[in-house]
Amino acid sequence: MNGKARADVKPGQTVKIILKQDQRTGKLTEGIVQDILTNSPSHPYGIKVRLTSGEVGRVQEICPAK
Repeated sequence: MNGKARADVKPGQTVKIILKQDQRTGKLTEGIVQDILTNSPSHPYGIKVRLTSGEVGRVQEICPAK
């Protein structure tokens, strides 16, 4: 799952997001989803989420459950 479909992203999941300031470098930030900010069912650049740390970015990868 690549995080482009809203149905795949759930609060409490561990994901890797790309922050706005990291879009040029491609650096990913890992965290736990607090809120889903994208309302549409899918987005070509990834669903926008807020992590429990407060960071906001688009989901690039959904990490497998541990």
